[in-house]
Amino acid sequence: MTSMTLPAHAETRPPLPMRPTPHERDGRQPSDPGGRPHSRQYSPADPATLEALRRIIDEQIGPRQPGAIYQNQDGAFEVIALIRDPQRARELLKRRCAQWAVIVKDVLRPGAEPFVVGSAWTTSDYLVREAGTAVTGREGGVR
Repeated sequence: MTSMTLPAHAETRPPLPMRPTPHERDGRQPSDPGGRPHSRQYSPADPATLEALRRIIDEQIGPRQPGAIYQNQDGAFEVIALIRDPQRARELLKRRCAQWAVIVKDVLRPGAEPFVVGSAWTTSDYLVREAGTAVTGREGGVR
């Protein structure tokens, strides 16, 4: 019977075979001197491309304009501001690909602070009040 306390002899074993080169770089491949292939942000110059991008962004934002109130499974939110500047939206959302951002406030929680969202408008979102249709009550506040 062999003893379990004997040390293994690595010098007698053959080296393990190298795995095939993966799709992503793992340090074994030579690197290109130009750096990453997507080092710059894409900026469409074609007017048709710009128009298509604007339509997509409008679809993602939906009816969320400042003053609107919408509801989804997370709660009910009043839109405070709509940011369409991509650079500012990227800073607020901390995402490299953001094209827009919405600053909202939870209307179901008293004393809630505004926060930034970048989620697209979906079929589960419901518009409670359109922008610009704020109703003032007798108490003088906006409902």
